[in-house]
Amino acid sequence: MNKMDVEILRLLQQDSTLSVADIADKVGLSTTPCWRRIQLLEKNGVIDKRVALLNADKLGLNLTVFVQVKAGRHDANWLEKFAEHAKSIEQIVEFYRMSGEYDYMLKVVVADMQAFDVFYKKLVTGIDLSDVTSSFAMEQIKYTTALPVCD
Repeated sequence: MNKMDVEILRLLQQDSTLSVADIADKVGLSTTPCWRRIQLLEKNGVIDKRVALLNADKLGLNLTVFVQVKAGRHDANWLEKFAEHAKSIEQIVEFYRMSGEYDYMLKVVVADMQAFDVFYKKLVTGIDLSDVTSSFAMEQIKYTTALPVCD
């Protein structure tokens, strides 16, 4: 990637609805070479997908919870079963396998404490978990989906 690609990526991360002509104008290219660069970035998997980011508050999703899970077992079957179970729960918006005291970290977005209780019961049903702990976000200080792009 060169500086032109980096700038295209920065622009797309800020607003994926920009037209190719607008992007080309902002980076100093003509439309066709700019379009080719974007196509190549998509083909190479640098641009994974383009999405609409929704406002959680406007959707009534006012509670963000970070849930840490200790595995009930550490065999391949359990790991696969838990991963599939967690991926199927819509309220889990991020899901990581971790090092350290807890095996998994889940970012959960729900409307309120009652909705979290429903989520929690769904999470623990039918899965052998050793420990689950939750931390409730009091304030979102920084949120971005933009990755740091270096040239």
